[in-house]
Amino acid sequence: MKARPGRPRHAPEAAPAGTTAREQILDAAAALFAERGFAATTTRLIAERVGIRQASLYYHFAGKDDLLIELLTTSVRPSLDAVRRVEALAPAATALYLLALIDVETLSRTPHNIGTLYLLPEVQHERYDSFRAERQELQDAYGRLGARAASPEVLAGLSAPRLGELLIQVTEVVIQLRRTREPDSADAQAIAASCLRLCGCPPATIEKARTEAAELLVHA
Repeated sequence: MKARPGRPRHAPEAAPAGTTAREQILDAAAALFAERGFAATTTRLIAERVGIRQASLYYHFAGKDDLLIELLTTSVRPSLDAVRRVEALAPAATALYLLALIDVETLSRTPHNIGTLYLLPEVQHERYDSFRAERQELQDAYGRLGARAASPEVLAGLSAPRLGELLIQVTEVVIQLRRTREPDSADAQAIAASCLRLCGCPPATIEKARTEAAELLVHA
C-alpha cells in the first residue's frame, strides 16, 4: 500500500553565520508569537521552526514563558543600560533627547516587533515581574530627566512619575509604526523632539539638544 503524504513541515531558514542555537530559538519564538499569538504557540512549533528537537529547546529555556521574558527584556535593557551613561549629562534636555533616540533604536531592532506583546494578559502574571520592574525603572528615568528639562508650567500640572509615563508612551509609538513600515532616523528625531515638546522646551532648546545628542552618539 502506498504511503500517504504527511503534513508538510516548516523548512527552517538558514541562520546567519555565527548565530547561536539560543539566538535561533529566540528569533523563532518571536516570529511565532507575532504570527500566531502567544497562546497558540507551543514549544514544539518553536523547535520545528528552528529545526531542532523539542528536548534541545528545553536545554536552553524552561518553556515559552522564559522565552517571552527574555524577548521582552531585550526591548528594555539596552535603553536602561544607556540611562546610566546619559543621565549625568547636562543639560537635562540633551540627556532626555539622547535617551529617546537610543530607546527608539532599541525598539526598532527587537526581533519581529516583540514590543507588540507588551499588553498580553500573560505579561501581567507575577512570573513577568522582572521585566515589568525593568520597564518601570526606565519609565522612572524618563520622569527624572523630563522633570529636570520641563518648564515650570508643565511641572505645575504634571508630577515626575506622570511625566515619565507619558514620555515612555511617546517613545513607544515606534512599536505602532513598525506594524506598517520600518522606522528611520527621521522618525527617531521626530519622536525625541516630541518628548522635549511635551516637557515644554522651546525650539532653541530642542535644536541644541539635537545637535549635542548627535555629537555624543558620534563619540560613543
